[in-house]
Amino acid sequence: MKLPASMSTIGWQAAYRLAAAAVVAFLLGLITGRMAWCFALVFGLYAFLQNWNLSRIERWLRFRRVLPPPDMSGPWGEVVAIVSRIYRRKQFHRARVTELLREFRRLTTAMPEGAVLLGPENEILWLNGRAAEWLGLRRKRDFGIRIENFVRHPDFIEYLQTGEPEEGVIVHDVGHGASRWLSFHVVSTDAGMRKLLIVRDVSREQRLESMRKDFVANASHELRSPLTVITGYLDALAQDDKLDAAWRSPVHEMRRQAERMSLIIDDLLELSKLESSTPNHDQPVDVGGLLTLLRKEAMQSEQGTKRIDVKLDTDALLLGSESELHSIVSNLLSNAVKYTPENGEIELRWWVDSDGAHISVRDTGVGIPAEHIPRLTERFYRVDEGRARSMGGSGLGLAIVKHALQRHDGTLRIESKEGAGSTFTCDFPPERIVPRSALKEAVNR
Repeated sequence: MKLPASMSTIGWQAAYRLAAAAVVAFLLGLITGRMAWCFALVFGLYAFLQNWNLSRIERWLRFRRVLPPPDMSGPWGEVVAIVSRIYRRKQFHRARVTELLREFRRLTTAMPEGAVLLGPENEILWLNGRAAEWLGLRRKRDFGIRIENFVRHPDFIEYLQTGEPEEGVIVHDVGHGASRWLSFHVVSTDAGMRKLLIVRDVSREQRLESMRKDFVANASHELRSPLTVITGYLDALAQDDKLDAAWRSPVHEMRRQAERMSLIIDDLLELSKLESSTPNHDQPVDVGGLLTLLRKEAMQSEQGTKRIDVKLDTDALLLGSESELHSIVSNLLSNAVKYTPENGEIELRWWVDSDGAHISVRDTGVGIPAEHIPRLTERFYRVDEGRARSMGGSGLGLAIVKHALQRHDGTLRIESKEGAGSTFTCDFPPERIVPRSALKEAVNR
């Protein structure tokens, strides 16, 4: 009979011992003539020994921290050896995990950032010392309590619930200790069951940004007065019939550059105003009428043969600031006019779909290389430095568009192909759409 190949050494030893006991019982039965009694006696003794060995092993397993392994032979000795190896391996891994945990705690304590491990209900499971200091938490007392009970800022609570914006949220003065700016960013783990909240102190960066904004605003404001004086003298010189002919060209160039500087200062002041003022966007704006008005203004100022069309796919209104929406579309339309050649086409479109409301400015101009598109909304960024300067642009138009859109919860999409024109699309969320019928009902009431 062929036994299974998977049979262990302990199984073979037990089988041999059981067979030996059977042989002994059989021989004793032949000698005494009491076969049944001999088998009962031998197997009873065999069972007693097995039970005794089992009791010794059970006692050792119960008190193995203080008792040495029992000295046993045969199958039970193999069992004791295997259990001892498993126990030693377990002790090794436990010591290793303990050391890794201590090292992890030392590293998290030395981290410049705070870290808080949150459970499914945003309850605190663990935190490092930096997070405890900044958020006013105590490790043992506050475990199991929801993080919203300690950081009650509405922007932070909305970020925890929605996960937007993806880059995290910055909160000023969470109410614990000194006034500071804290950046919160959540990293999900375990399929969303646990979340790691990373906390950074960005007070220095925020103070520098505030200083930069104040400097730009103050410098732009202070430069406006002397520039106005310079422009006035240049205008007077240009209109003076007695001016030497050799100076007429330089004076004309100085006037052009002064006008460009004035445009840059106006754009800097507008950008500073967008960054520093509180949004107030609760007025329904007739986007269709706004696009029609901007087309009319562009056609009056444009001396070429460019064609500008307005396509209105909806009569809905948009909840926002009319002046800022005017600035958004005006900057996009101005760029389209500048970079569209003669006999080119420009289209202004307004439509609504399931994703929200959209305003697009499409042109058949020179287009933009793909590598430049991600940086177009940076301040003073230019695709073609020489061409942009010759056309008198400030390099701030798209930065203004970006900031004004953010104040309307909107985003800017840019689609362009070099030599085949560009499309700039402003996307607004559905909650900013106001049906014209709803506005009429409100007026009738």
